[in-house]
Amino acid sequence: MARTLATHRFGILSYCDHPISSGPIEATNNKIKTLKWQAYGYRDTKFFKLRIMGIHKPKYALAG
Repeated sequence: MARTLATHRFGILSYCDHPISSGPIEATNNKIKTLKWQAYGYRDTKFFKLRIMGIHKPKYALAG
């Protein structure tokens, strides 16, 4: 474990200084890949683009 921490020390310390993660972008890319797999057979690319844009809209609204 100590060897792994020593190897990744620069990245760990950089994250402490600037806490930026690529996690949300990776999740969006994964959703697009899943959508592409499900979209096999769409007739046009316009509908596919609309579906990609619809990924970011919330699925549920808060009641209150």
